[in-house]
Amino acid sequence: MPFKKLLLASLVILAACGTAPKKTGPGAPPTPRDIPASQLPGLDTDDLQGLSDAIQRQCALPRPPGKWPLLCGEFRLLGRDDGALRQWIGERFIARELQDSSLPDGLLTGYYEPLLTGSRFQERPGQTPLRALPGDLLTIDLSAVAPQLKGMRLRGRLNGQKVVPYADRREIETREGRDGVGALQPVIAWADDPVDAFFLEIQGSGRVQLRDGSLIRLGYADQNGHPYQAIGRTLVRRGALKKEEVTGPAIQQWLREHPAQAREVMQTNPGVVFFRELPVDPADPEAGPVGALGVPLTPERSLAVDRSRIPLGSAVFIQSTHPVSQQPMSRMMLAQDTGGAIKGSRRADFFWGFGHEAGVNAGLLKAPVRMWVLVPR
Repeated sequence: MPFKKLLLASLVILAACGTAPKKTGPGAPPTPRDIPASQLPGLDTDDLQGLSDAIQRQCALPRPPGKWPLLCGEFRLLGRDDGALRQWIGERFIARELQDSSLPDGLLTGYYEPLLTGSRFQERPGQTPLRALPGDLLTIDLSAVAPQLKGMRLRGRLNGQKVVPYADRREIETREGRDGVGALQPVIAWADDPVDAFFLEIQGSGRVQLRDGSLIRLGYADQNGHPYQAIGRTLVRRGALKKEEVTGPAIQQWLREHPAQAREVMQTNPGVVFFRELPVDPADPEAGPVGALGVPLTPERSLAVDRSRIPLGSAVFIQSTHPVSQQPMSRMMLAQDTGGAIKGSRRADFFWGFGHEAGVNAGLLKAPVRMWVLVPR
């Protein structure tokens, strides 16, 4: 018994380098109040365009999550009628507003699928490797040791017979510079711009245009187990940017204007994302990259959440503000993805899609949000 408790304690400590959720503040959140989904504030302003596509992609899974096997059968009877879909949502689900004492106002940010330029093989100094999953990375599901650790994963590597934390960004880049990238990490492609490569990791997926015009699609494979640290906070702490100035475009501009300092600033984020190459489905070319649920993401309908708080596959209604128009934004979403920085019940990342406009929206979105999870009656 003492050994088992010691092992469990060690794993919990190491999980701090993985995906363990942050502790909430003192005091329990208020008891959620269930309401019929038809009474969700702002649902009537959502045109539901694209929601059927998101549900259909989720229902195409061999084993849809949760109660969706039954729900998918009902959904297929609706056809492509958004009016019937709206009525079905209103009558079939109840909505429970999510609470989080550590983030009472909630936080909604955005991500998208960027387009980079690059090459399959390194052509010149200054190109940045887009790393594939390394062979020595271990990912351990801690729920196999203790059920109460469901959703928590430990990432590391073997050092003899011990599991130790995996290298952080600074160590990986230092060793690559000393020993050569190919000897340490498999590389899918080389990005021309190091800032673009860094932000590709933040987005988790993207496309690389090669010299012959062909495209490589990259998707998230895993990460090195170190927590994501926003470099915007680093720049604010150093006086490079004011807190109210911190947006994705502003950070990118600063990094490009200060190349001598950019690498060291980016290394203050110890987390590193590894990629896998994804095919483009010719039957569904508009679909986004595959998210954590295993389905292609749908622009403006797929949401990244903390899977320890919101089960993947859940329907989630959000109420926030559009980043450009500053108008109220109410959307029915599906929890189909996760993210290293997404922690808590009222924290989410909104998938905008592919291209320049999607990038502008994603870079500017940082707004309070109310969130309701929908539960079948």
